Amino acid sequence: MIELDPQQQRARAWFEELRDSICAEFEAIEREAGSDAAFEYIAWDRADPSGEPGGGGVRGVMKGKVFEKVGVNVSTVGGTFEGDFAKSIHGAGEDPRFFATGISLVAHMANPHVPAVHMNTRFLVTTKRWFGGGADLNPPIPHDEDTVDFHAHLQAACDAHDPAHYPRFKAWADDYFYIPHRNVHRGVGGIFYDHLDSADISAWEANFAFTQDVGRAFLEIYPKIVRRRMATPFTEADKAQQLEWRGRYAEFNLVYDRGTLFGLKTGGNIDAILMSLPPLATWS
Repeated sequence: MIELDPQQQRARAWFEELRDSICAEFEAIEREAGSDAAFEYIAWDRADPSGEPGGGGVRGVMKGKVFEKVGVNVSTVGGTFEGDFAKSIHGAGEDPRFFATGISLVAHMANPHVPAVHMNTRFLVTTKRWFGGGADLNPPIPHDEDTVDFHAHLQAACDAHDPAHYPRFKAWADDYFYIPHRNVHRGVGGIFYDHLDSADISAWEANFAFTQDVGRAFLEIYPKIVRRRMATPFTEADKAQQLEWRGRYAEFNLVYDRGTLFGLKTGGNIDAILMSLPPLATWS
């Protein structure tokens, strides 16, 4: 794999720092619930199609009392896209070489009143440099208070950088996290952004700072929502609704999710790529 330049090193270091903070907070929630569950970390390496080392990552998974299954992955990979896939990636149509580093998180919760969640932020380099990512809340049983608070924190992160960010990125999330064959949204939304051009130093610094604030906003609000709901009583009907909803989540991730496709097409770790799938789901 190519040697990392200073921007790539800083981005990788931030995603790993964010991973550590999130995992520590999630483990603290398990302790509050009387559980000793902890993340298990498995490192993996990637071989580029050229035969050269292609980077790798660390898959972190915890199965506990509150978090039925949560995965927090970080990866830093590089090399060359194979075949026509390069044409689908921003800036790789004429030159298939690439670099990517990022964090990806999916949490499936034991209590159906606690919303599942997805968060991913990343930095990519082809012939262009850009940041992308976002976060979205996926409650089997929606609570308006949770939805409002989640969006308020993301909006605050956006507004600190550009008042146009939130309406644009919220609409992007509503469009992206949609299941066309079911004619339903995957959850109650959030933000999604991509291709934040970071070719010059000032743009890179601004977009890196924004991406960091998205991660901080997620870390501030999601644990609060978990603590708010994790002791809520639930019924068998509530659990059945959760399992049915998880089936929809799995359908989206297997059919439409770009991150799943990117991981598979670039030779990533299969278990890390598919950690987004729920531990249990039903289809009626």
